[in-house]
Amino acid sequence: MPLTLTFTDGVLPRDAVNQVIEKLTDSMLKWHGLTGNKVMTPTITGQVHIMPKGTTFTGGKELSGAWVEWKTPSFAFATREIQIGHIEEATTIVYEASGGRLPKNQIWVNVVHAVDGAWGIEGKAMTNAEIGEAVSKG
Repeated sequence: MPLTLTFTDGVLPRDAVNQVIEKLTDSMLKWHGLTGNKVMTPTITGQVHIMPKGTTFTGGKELSGAWVEWKTPSFAFATREIQIGHIEEATTIVYEASGGRLPKNQIWVNVVHAVDGAWGIEGKAMTNAEIGEAVSKG
């Protein structure tokens, strides 16, 4: 489940990035009832994109910000409780890592769902049912 954290250079201290990725991962697992799951935990991967000032925008105008994006199977983030809980928590994680300097209205979180059957784990295209079965064993 790839996690992409993108932010404008300077809004987060570089030494806080690893901790932010870890906390976002822990939050996703927690909200899905999967904390400690030995199958799901290692499938959460992360990428960090640090954008130079002058290359991030809102409404067509330059603005410093942070973006948290998950790519997951369609059964993830399926309930309103999970959506609300994780998005609030993820926003707070980034806000606190910024030392409160990045306003919450400049932090965006979204989820992109993969097509069922097009999730590749260990070289195998897995369906939602196959992923669910594997996760239930972890």
